[in-house]
Amino acid sequence: MRVNRILLASALVVVALVLQVSVLARLHLPGAVPDLLLLTVLGLALVYGHVGGALVGFGAGLLIDLAPPADHAAGRYALVLCVVGYLAGLVRPENGRLKSATGPMAVVVAAAVGTTLLYAGVGALVGDTAARHVGLGGLLFTAALYDLLLAPFVVPGVMALARRAENDPLEANSASSASDISSGWLSSGTGLRIGAQRGGLGGLKVKAARARVARAGRIKGVKRL
Repeated sequence: MRVNRILLASALVVVALVLQVSVLARLHLPGAVPDLLLLTVLGLALVYGHVGGALVGFGAGLLIDLAPPADHAAGRYALVLCVVGYLAGLVRPENGRLKSATGPMAVVVAAAVGTTLLYAGVGALVGDTAARHVGLGGLLFTAALYDLLLAPFVVPGVMALARRAENDPLEANSASSASDISSGWLSSGTGLRIGAQRGGLGGLKVKAARARVARAGRIKGVKRL
């Protein structure tokens, strides 16, 4: 990943993690907690592709695994978000721009359901049966509902920031320098034409002065005669 991608993804992931832990987790909504970190990973994956989505997902999941109050094994959510980020990056459009909101909304619902199922599945493999006691059906419904309601306020903004960060300043400078060079050539050509026109006007003035002198000489000659 490029430096601008790493910086932007790190900043967005940290902000999303802080908001999720300090705000959304304390709302005590029924069922699942709105997953702002998942929506951030999805927004970045839809612009960066499957490789960038997997890397961002792994880093974001590892942060939330280590963030208090973590009550599960470290690396569990990192694996989940890595897989989800990779799969979401596979449906990235060619130009990084989406034509409608149907695709992203479907990706959000699938990611919310898949994240919950994959997290519960990994927990079952390591002996964590908390999902059974809470109710997997209620978790799936509330996770999809909360993330779907929150997605229009998060995913488009994250994608817009990611696309803006994709603009290479070196390419912009080269384009501006090329335009400066072309404008310089145009101005220099115009200057030469203006100079030629000035030279032509100066020659006309000199010829007119010589003609006046010649006429004055002829008139004086006539008077002398």
